[in-house]
Amino acid sequence: MTDTNANAIPIEAFPTPVLQYSVVEDRPLVTATNDSFAAQFGGVSSDTPITSVFDRFETVETSGNEDPESHIVRGDTSKIYLDGTDGGPFLGQIVPIDDTSGYLVFSDLRDQPDASRSVGVGQVASMISHDLRNPLDVAQAHLRAAQETGDAEHFEAVDRAHDRMMRIIQDVLTLARGDSVVDPSETISLEDTVAAAWQTVDTERAELRVPDTLPEVTADPDRLRRLFENLFRNAVEHGSTETTPDGREDARAQNTPTDSGAVIIRVGALDEDGFYIADDGPGIPEHERELVFEPGYTAGGSGTGLGLAIVQQIVEAHGWELLLDLSESGGARFEIHT
Repeated sequence: MTDTNANAIPIEAFPTPVLQYSVVEDRPLVTATNDSFAAQFGGVSSDTPITSVFDRFETVETSGNEDPESHIVRGDTSKIYLDGTDGGPFLGQIVPIDDTSGYLVFSDLRDQPDASRSVGVGQVASMISHDLRNPLDVAQAHLRAAQETGDAEHFEAVDRAHDRMMRIIQDVLTLARGDSVVDPSETISLEDTVAAAWQTVDTERAELRVPDTLPEVTADPDRLRRLFENLFRNAVEHGSTETTPDGREDARAQNTPTDSGAVIIRVGALDEDGFYIADDGPGIPEHERELVFEPGYTAGGSGTGLGLAIVQQIVEAHGWELLLDLSESGGARFEIHT
């Protein structure tokens, strides 16, 4: 089947098993599969509901808080874990093309390190291999498409994929280093740190408000800035009408009060020692507030799933306390008690 979408990558350009889908009347249907998919999973006819693939497995779980079909329909860049009956385990990554179509890119987890054998090295190695595979596959596919078509947009997609891989590597290295990289020995201006962190994050669709005079804290300056960067990035990714790494507009969180779809982020001082970062996005449901700090957990799939785990690590390394609650506007509020 020929795909006429300008943003689509030729499906055979992917080196791993891939199926392509289209959403018709809120149901994702298979439109094509590559040879690698057929070799691994067998044939799937066009216009078959994508759920027929999931029905082959005993275990079907997502990295988000909805069933796989709902995440596909919404265009979330979520992960889908499949295991049992028809083989596995496999990890499927949703890669949207536009509002009504996309790819499901599969990784065979049988070749990946078993994190249970070594909590430290195994977990980090597993994160690297799983989370880097998708942007690497996307980059390879776009590069092949660019070589065939000469379309410059494919090179832009390769650049975005490389940026995402660099961010994943930085996040995993931060987790792997642990407390040894934290030196909380300097008196730091929170106002200067907030300003510096804001400049390093893509905050075009966000607005920063600092209603109070912020205190000074004794902290590691680099780690403290990373804490703010990750919390700002988390608020932008999950609280604004944001563009995903694949270039499409993310409609998961359009309930922000500003006409522009921007999320408002506030940083302020606590009545006692410490500070808070709050936003007016959709918030984090109570049943997910402990899960969000688990490495690899994502509520919508657009992030690396490591940002909040790093925040918690930085807080604990300083001997501080981290609390997560709802903000006054119903968004997320992170309190750091120093």
